[in-house]
Amino acid sequence: MGTSVLSLRIDHELLQRLRHHAAKRGMSVQDYVLRTLVRDDFDERFQTAVDETERFYGSGDPVTK
Repeated sequence: MGTSVLSLRIDHELLQRLRHHAAKRGMSVQDYVLRTLVRDDFDERFQTAVDETERFYGSGDPVTK
């Protein structure tokens, strides 16, 4: 798997907040942003899998009468 470069233009306040969050975790801004993107992507894919499973098997809620 190769790597690519992504260049972003962000305002100064956002960059300062990213630096602060990254520093609290002992990470570079680049690593912090990448970790956040990967986590969000995983969360989205996981939720999609859960939704598809529920559609396939049903909601899983017992029917009470």
